[in-house]
Amino acid sequence: MSGRIETAITSYTADTSIWTRTTWWCSVLAAALALSVTVASSAGPVDISYVSIAAIVADSVTAQLSRFGAPATSLFNGPSHYETIVVDVRLPRVAVAAVVGFALGASGAVMQGFFRNPMADPTIVGISSGAAVGAVAVIVYGLTISIQLAAFTGALAAAFTVYWLATENGRTGVATLLLAGIAVQMFLGAVVSYLIYTSDDESLRTAVYWTMGYLVHRDWSHVSSSLPVVALGFGVLMVYARDLNVLVLGEEDAATLGVDPQHTKRVLLAVTSVVTAAAVAVAGVIGFVGLIVPHAMRLIVGPDHRILVPTSAFAGAVFLVTADASARLLLQGDALPVGIVTALVGVPFFLYLLRRREVVRL
Repeated sequence: MSGRIETAITSYTADTSIWTRTTWWCSVLAAALALSVTVASSAGPVDISYVSIAAIVADSVTAQLSRFGAPATSLFNGPSHYETIVVDVRLPRVAVAAVVGFALGASGAVMQGFFRNPMADPTIVGISSGAAVGAVAVIVYGLTISIQLAAFTGALAAAFTVYWLATENGRTGVATLLLAGIAVQMFLGAVVSYLIYTSDDESLRTAVYWTMGYLVHRDWSHVSSSLPVVALGFGVLMVYARDLNVLVLGEEDAATLGVDPQHTKRVLLAVTSVVTAAAVAVAGVIGFVGLIVPHAMRLIVGPDHRILVPTSAFAGAVFLVTADASARLLLQGDALPVGIVTALVGVPFFLYLLRRREVVRL
């Protein structure tokens, strides 16, 4: 038996040490996320201390628990409008950034393993382009459907169109899927360009902002609509993390180890598409999170997807929350689309990895 398959068997077999490492790294990244959320919630024209942020959040949590009979406490004694700023304005935006970053980080790690290509990202099968068509169409033509629902529907339609085009006789070739994704992205990009070209000045600004990744005016409804989808999808991806470890070696080796390659690919593609669509629908097109974050975490924790997927998810959340806070601070009184910040950071970092030959070959 080849050394590659022996290595795969070792990875596929239950290993308690990997779960210990996963728990440790996720705990560290969760703490970093909590810190970044606190810092981001205090950033803005109104200076609110970290202690006040923590007290306001604690009061909000106990207020919700009091509905179930828990005693309500009040730790914050400052101005009442501080609570409105934190709970109704800043925290929803930060929470959306965390959910979206979490989704893109996890999906990016899965897609790079799925395609066995370090250049892959969650939008490679046309998800972002499909979402952009749906959202921009609503913006330009003033359709009655919500932008979020239109973007989500367009994203899934694009992803499953790519899958249909790449599937023949029940088999989906990775190379064919990649080429179909590129073709569909180019076509949908042309559609978006046409929609923007025919838009008026008011809708043009909104459409362009959306395609850059825009987290302004996010509220708790955006969190409640995306978080359950992302959480459920992430759970499914973790279940298939071991199978993805084997699938990376090739379909023949995967079949030898008892993994059904076609079924695994269908599940991974479908779930990743849904998770990414939920993220793009509430935040617009945000690049480089799903490309750069898995690279960075692979260099730190290794290629095992049982640890790479969850750590990439938490690291993606930290990265996007931090990037969004930076976007707010760079232009005081204005709103810089967060996609600009992620590109400004992501491109130099990726070029640095290329220069040092540290882009990991899968």
